[in-house]
Amino acid sequence: MVDKSEKFVWLVRVGYFSRAILYTVLGLIALTSAGQISRGTEGIFAAVESVALGQFVLWVMVVGLCAYALFRLASTFFDIENNGSDAKGWAKRIGHVGSAIGHFALAWTAYEFASGPNSGGGGAQDAAAGVMSMSFGPGLLGLLGVAFGVTALFQLKKAISGEFMHRISSGAPSATRWLGGLGYGARAVVYGVIGWSLVQVGFLSAGTEQVKTLGNAVASLAGEGAVFTITAVGLLMFGLFSLVLARYRIIPQLDLDREVPKFRA
Repeated sequence: MVDKSEKFVWLVRVGYFSRAILYTVLGLIALTSAGQISRGTEGIFAAVESVALGQFVLWVMVVGLCAYALFRLASTFFDIENNGSDAKGWAKRIGHVGSAIGHFALAWTAYEFASGPNSGGGGAQDAAAGVMSMSFGPGLLGLLGVAFGVTALFQLKKAISGEFMHRISSGAPSATRWLGGLGYGARAVVYGVIGWSLVQVGFLSAGTEQVKTLGNAVASLAGEGAVFTITAVGLLMFGLFSLVLARYRIIPQLDLDREVPKFRA
C-alpha cells in the first residue's frame, strides 16, 4: 500500500515531468517556429496537441502542473522544501507563490486544450482585467509582479551558485549542474519579464494587454537577437533538467523545528 506522503511525492515527480515537456517544447518552438512562439503560451500547448497521443499528454500535463503548483504552495505555507523561517527562508517561500500561480495558469490553459476546441486568446489578459476591476486589484497584481521578480532573482542565484544540486540525488547525470545553470538563468530572464509586466499593470497603470504569461514573455524577446537565442536554448536545457529532476529530485521532509536548514547552515 502506498501512503499519502508517497503518493504526494509521485505527484510532484509527475509535475516535474510535465514541466520537462512544457519547457522542452517552449525552447524548441522558440528556436524553430516563429509562428508558434508568436502565439505565446497557447503555441506551446498547440504544439503538444498536434503530436501523436497529444490529448493524453495534455491531460498528464494538467494533473502534473496542478501537482507542481500545489507543491509550491506547500513550500510556502508548510515549508515542505525546508527553506527555514528566517528572513532568507521566507523570501524564498514567498517567491514560490508566484511560481504556484503561474503553474496553475499553465494547467488551466492545458485543460482548455485537452477538453476540446480552444477559443484561444486573451486568457491572462482577461483574468488580469477581472482582478483590476476589484478595489484592491491593482495592488494585488503589482505585488504578484514583485513576487515574480523575487523568484527571478532566486533563479539567477541558483544558476550562478549551483545550490540546486543540494536537492538532487548523487545518481543524477554529470551534466545536471550545467543543464540547471543554463536553465535557471533563462528562467530568471523570463520570470523577470513576467514580473515587470505585472508591475507595469498594477502599479504604473499600463493596460492589461501588457500582462505576459510564460510563452508571451519569450515571444516578447524575439527581437532581441542573442538574448532571445540564449534564453530559448536555456529554456530547452531547463526542460531536460526538469526531466532529470522527475527522476532524481530529493523531496525534503517538513522541518518541524523551523530552524535554518542544514544545507544552508
